[in-house]
Amino acid sequence: MTGAITDVAGILVGHHHRLDPDATLGSGWACGSTVVLTPPGTTGAVDVRGGAPGSRETDLLDPANSVRYVDAVLLTGGSAYGLAAADGVMGWLEEQGRGVAMDGGLVPIVPGAVIFDLPVGGWQCRPSAEFGRAAAEAASVDFAVGTVGAGVGARAGVLKGGLGTASITLDIGVTVGAVVAVNSAGNVVDPVTGLPWMAHLIREFGLLPPPVEQIEVFAELERADSPLNTTIAVVATDAALSPAACKRMAIAAHDGLAHAIRPAHTPLDGDTVFALSTGAVEVEPFADTPSSLSPETKLVAKIGAAAADCLAIAVLAGVFAAESIAGIPTYRGMLPGAFA
Repeated sequence: MTGAITDVAGILVGHHHRLDPDATLGSGWACGSTVVLTPPGTTGAVDVRGGAPGSRETDLLDPANSVRYVDAVLLTGGSAYGLAAADGVMGWLEEQGRGVAMDGGLVPIVPGAVIFDLPVGGWQCRPSAEFGRAAAEAASVDFAVGTVGAGVGARAGVLKGGLGTASITLDIGVTVGAVVAVNSAGNVVDPVTGLPWMAHLIREFGLLPPPVEQIEVFAELERADSPLNTTIAVVATDAALSPAACKRMAIAAHDGLAHAIRPAHTPLDGDTVFALSTGAVEVEPFADTPSSLSPETKLVAKIGAAAADCLAIAVLAGVFAAESIAGIPTYRGMLPGAFA
């Protein structure tokens, strides 16, 4: 119903994680990685809004810098340790002949970002290069959501977070998609109503107001202290965009996090959004665009608004699909009446 980022043709997503079924909070494996593979010639950008990011190759995506194309994006658990998973993605891409051609070999371009989920599993239980390779090998059009990949150890405020995705097709013939690992300090649910903050998104899931007694129990939950959190995402479109336009798309997409999570972009989060353009669909500049403006201006405005809505829906999709681990409650478990 909500679609997936792989509705943008050429985009593939794969997961690899390790989860101990009997893990308790702070003990046992509960961590993983998600890889977004791109078709050749995909332009990328990134925008970081959280105060505590953990990332790799984000400076490279500045439109002022030299490398234009992205081979893959890594979303991973494990805090900064989890960035090691990118090594496995790079090795796999090199074997596929992907990367910047240099004298003597290739250099695959794999930006990445992490969530802080180490307190959920064991501190030593974090992704390695093998996780990245396995996630890349598993990449497909069809992929699971919820407690999978980078979303295994994720939390969303007082609830279990997860991996979510969504897509939107615009009337101008382009598709926008998002995939997100929701591990926010803020909540995605209004404790007064028991429903998501954005009422108009409720239609996407057919939710109903849950019974008052369920809302009261939910409202009494207390968030365990956590020094760092972070929601990380990729938004993608098949519209041909310049690196600067991709940057604007990433900036606009952050509104989706602010709409779906309250509060967002805090000093405790490392909220990071990557933006990708496969360039498969050329859109003519809007005729009424003033000559003094970039011809992409109105196109980027449309795509950016869609990316924000798409990312907000993906956040909810991830939280609603999450399964409980280590005793962390889920939305479906706490407020089942919303799905009656």
